Amino acid sequence: MMQTEFEKKYYVERRGSSCAKWDGLEGKFGDSDLIAMWVADMDFRCPDSVIEAMKKAVENGAFGYYNVPDSYYDAFIRWEKEHHGYEVKREWLRYTPGVVAGIYALVNAYSQPGDACIILSPCYYPFMGAIQDNGRRLCCSQLVEKEGRYTIDFENFEKTIADNQVKVFILCSPHNPVGRVWTREELVRLMEICRRHHVFVICDEIHQDIVMPGYQKVTLATLGDYDDMMATLTAPSKTFNLAGGQNSFAILPDPTVREKFEAVCRTMRIFDGGSFGYIAAEAAYTGGEEWLKGALETIWRNFTYLRDTLAARLPKAVVTPLEGTYLSWVDLSAYTDAAHLKELVQDKARLAVDFGCWFFDEESGKDDCHIRINLATSGDYVEQAVENLIAACGC
Repeated sequence: MMQTEFEKKYYVERRGSSCAKWDGLEGKFGDSDLIAMWVADMDFRCPDSVIEAMKKAVENGAFGYYNVPDSYYDAFIRWEKEHHGYEVKREWLRYTPGVVAGIYALVNAYSQPGDACIILSPCYYPFMGAIQDNGRRLCCSQLVEKEGRYTIDFENFEKTIADNQVKVFILCSPHNPVGRVWTREELVRLMEICRRHHVFVICDEIHQDIVMPGYQKVTLATLGDYDDMMATLTAPSKTFNLAGGQNSFAILPDPTVREKFEAVCRTMRIFDGGSFGYIAAEAAYTGGEEWLKGALETIWRNFTYLRDTLAARLPKAVVTPLEGTYLSWVDLSAYTDAAHLKELVQDKARLAVDFGCWFFDEESGKDDCHIRINLATSGDYVEQAVENLIAACGC
């Protein structure tokens, strides 16, 4: 596959760098000789602006306590306004070491042990952890799939909330793993259901900048007067490949929501992070726009290759349309059953992927034959992965 200019400049071989994606294969999959297409980070160097800012910080040589500058907040606020039409105020922002950590804090702030919390399933599996690890009851409203595309069953969503007296809804927007960019109408309908039933909404928008051609991500907080019943969580980590910086934002316009969030954070004394995370985030939001355009072009190239090649040579595989994220959701149930999925994908095709069952509760996921494929890598790896998968299926 022909390389994009972005790939030529920014692709980096990560084996031997202590990265979880490649150097953690043995621990995660019991096999180090796999093509790593699982955990959601990129095989691309960060924007040049980030590298330069980090070099400058390292050359200073002193790594003591950090005083977060106003420019860090200004960079994020400007990005939200210019890219998402969201007018964020400085006093709304609170630090969290990761979006998932923020979800855990907010689940504790807005529910009690034994309370029910709901997700749209399949969904990013740490959402289930945030509910179950904190002694809450997990409720799932299953998304409806038709020809690979997923929609919300609003009647089931509301009935599940009413029947279980749900206190918290954790929403993923854009959705991981099915790649939906929810429409304005879908989001408003979800929020109105939650308003009727007094459900607090935690909105994970970490993939907000990874949107494919023809789609427009809608920021939930801009859709109405919902500030007192929701929190937005986002980060530069997925956008600019900065997950190691452990630097994320909780956007909390309502003062009562802020107070509840802060009360939980005080119990763990989590108020701020490491200097490198702040420095990298500011530099990315300030100078990373052109880099992001190149990354999106490369991701879309990789997806269209995977989609078109599988359509031609593995025609019974169902590839979900990619609207957002860099994660492709592929149904292989025409070629295997759940009991033999690992054998097909890992042992024969030599791929390390996220298996579909990870994104469901145990009962719903037991017969699932999806895999989630990370496309934020070189075209060569995508091409090899596709060829391996075709061969493993005997086609």
